[in-house]
Amino acid sequence: MTIQPVRLFGDPILRARAAEVETFDREVRQLVTDLIDTMYESGGVGMAAPQIGVGLRVFVYDTGAAEGHLINPSFEVIGEQTQVGPEGCLSIPGVREDVVRAHTLIVRGVDMHGAPVEFRAEGLLARCVQHETDHLDGVLFLQRLAPEVRKEAMRTLRESSWFSRGITVLPASDIGGGRRARERSK
Repeated sequence: MTIQPVRLFGDPILRARAAEVETFDREVRQLVTDLIDTMYESGGVGMAAPQIGVGLRVFVYDTGAAEGHLINPSFEVIGEQTQVGPEGCLSIPGVREDVVRAHTLIVRGVDMHGAPVEFRAEGLLARCVQHETDHLDGVLFLQRLAPEVRKEAMRTLRESSWFSRGITVLPASDIGGGRRARERSK
């Protein structure tokens, strides 16, 4: 188990577009493992490589109903149905707001061995895929908020203890609920 520090709002890597993975080797497999371990330690349902300082198009997820990883992801929105629901981000601790996302997607990418992956995502899984893909494009969920909501979220962010101290990296254990959110609150 290798738990990595989590990059926080203000770290430039979170605003840069991540590069495509071209080589599927031991380093990529280790990155997936590190992301999974760090996501669970942080208590998240998803985590993208830039959140641990790696500028590659890789993310992991565990929504409770589905878990896995995706490399070089893309998605196609199916239908016009949207969903509105709360989102937070391990890289923006203490801020949680409702975000509008597409309800249903067809998701494509590859796994850590370079094998093609395709699945249908709805509800929370679709929300997670969109949120993590945004990370890979250098977009934070704050940018998806209505202006007045974003203004309040930024106020909350500026008042947080980690932000006011200028911290841009925290140990994963200081962010969330810990190992699988302490085994999903048992």
